Amino acid sequence: MIIFLSVVLIIAATFDVIFHKIPNLLTYPTMASALIYYFIIMGWDGVFFSVKGLAFGIILFIIPYSMGVMGAGDAKLMGAVGSIIGVKGLLITAVCTAIIGGFYAVIRLLIHPRYLKEFLHRHFTSIKTFIFTGQYISIPATEPDRQPKLYYGAAIALGTFVYFFLNYLGFT
Repeated sequence: MIIFLSVVLIIAATFDVIFHKIPNLLTYPTMASALIYYFIIMGWDGVFFSVKGLAFGIILFIIPYSMGVMGAGDAKLMGAVGSIIGVKGLLITAVCTAIIGGFYAVIRLLIHPRYLKEFLHRHFTSIKTFIFTGQYISIPATEPDRQPKLYYGAAIALGTFVYFFLNYLGFT
């Protein structure tokens, strides 16, 4: 299953970087394969293991999706990952993904210095307003269509590979 998931993650990351979309034809069969695999190997306990990971993966990324920070494909990919590695593995993967995603976001901001300047100004103003008034007022971007986009499929793939490596070394 690790080899299968690795192939899925490489394909998902490639699609996300090139087409800015993670196809359902990749995530849904991965979820179904995990459920079938764990049913064959462990019976209903395996299905429960897989369903918990699947649900937790989607729930974990549904909040950023609902805020417009990432796409539904990212949440479904994280659910597919969870359906294979379970909740414990998913938690570690999510932390690794968040760290890698943070570095990715900083790099994207550095590549777009104009947006970085506006981003810092907007957030500094919001924080200053909060300090003086006690109200947090989010200031929208002046050109939301020109904001650099984050394609999180690659961060999910790298975060999962870091989990595989940590697991191999016995740290998980």
